[in-house]
Amino acid sequence: MIGPNGAGKTTLFNVICGFAVAQSGAIALDGKPFRPRPHHLSRHGIARTLQGVGQFNGMTVLENVLVGIRGGRATEEAAYEALERCGVSEFAGAYPASLPYAKRKRVELARALASRPRILMLDEPAGGLDSEEIDWLAELIRTVETTVLLVEHHMDLVMSVCDEILVLDFGKPIALGSPGEIRGNEKVAEAYLGTAA
Repeated sequence: MIGPNGAGKTTLFNVICGFAVAQSGAIALDGKPFRPRPHHLSRHGIARTLQGVGQFNGMTVLENVLVGIRGGRATEEAAYEALERCGVSEFAGAYPASLPYAKRKRVELARALASRPRILMLDEPAGGLDSEEIDWLAELIRTVETTVLLVEHHMDLVMSVCDEILVLDFGKPIALGSPGEIRGNEKVAEAYLGTAA
């Protein structure tokens, strides 16, 4: 999902997760009405990262990842697997605040992946990362075996990992299509640049 700043991307994520209430419309999951509650998301196989690195600084990296595992199956093995996949297992005993920002972002991803979600919601995961870290993130997104909903401003990342792109502007969808279709869409160019392509 892309769109200019203030288009409503994170707000839509917040509605899906139950952090905000929609004024109209409805949410369905598996074809059934879905009333999201933040503390029940993991039961439904949904995991989300935040724009920053919402971590518990008084807990170790491993403990932070264990928090993300659903259904009482908080096994260290699953947590270590996620940390390993994200390349930060060596920091399991460290505290998040002691790590560089890019490593903290990887811990955030590990926490989301540890629950083995069927829907992984990533809210601007490339924010603050350098090109090498963004390349690593792209490879991770391509190889996870789950549905990924991505909100992102880094267009190279979006165009390289997404099968379908939804464009929002002022809270309304203005385009939906493949990366190629979105790249050539005049409404999208106008929303971003203020003038027709």
